[in-house]
Amino acid sequence: MRQSWPYPSPNPRAYAMNHRFEILDKSICYSGFFRMEKYRLRHELFGGGWSTEMTRECLERGHAVAVLPYDPITDQVILLEQFRIGALDFPGGPWLREIVAGIIDHADETAEEVAHREGAEEAGCEFLDLVPICRYLVSPGGTSESITLFCGRVDTSTVTSGICGLATEHEDIRVWVVSRAEALDLLHTGRINSAAPIIALQWLALNQSHLLERWGCIQP
Repeated sequence: MRQSWPYPSPNPRAYAMNHRFEILDKSICYSGFFRMEKYRLRHELFGGGWSTEMTRECLERGHAVAVLPYDPITDQVILLEQFRIGALDFPGGPWLREIVAGIIDHADETAEEVAHREGAEEAGCEFLDLVPICRYLVSPGGTSESITLFCGRVDTSTVTSGICGLATEHEDIRVWVVSRAEALDLLHTGRINSAAPIIALQWLALNQSHLLERWGCIQP
């Protein structure tokens, strides 16, 4: 199998050429809850010419959506705590403080639909508005996964701290309703240490005034 694909620069003025790559072969190393694919490929070099043939493995686990639930009236956010296998050896252990998140299950499912579904399942909340933050690659050196990140308006008076999640998916999720200041303190002291909540809380710190204006909640 041989496949080539042009990769245009996001800023044509910054680069003189569109770099290309060739996929010489692709095979599946493992297929289970996730899938591992093995590639033989080569690509054009910044200095000209082509690289030698190389082998790379890529974890295919689909794409995901994450949402920071924020109540502009009470100035509170909803955080989740759950077990994560990838954090077994991480300082502090595998129970992480996170935000609402879930995998896009079907090709025709929108990011917004996933956000609403996961908000109800994981936090028992309804998003009254979704504000796009960004879409980013989780770890492009080894996985194709991307996350579409939102800030979602919620009414925390309808949310109760407790246990949520689907037993059929082995979810055991503790829901915390905390002040924005407390959430930022958890961030600054290193007790929030996964990418989605870090990015979302930093974004909220920079954009709170714009959110309040959008939602008509200007505080005195």
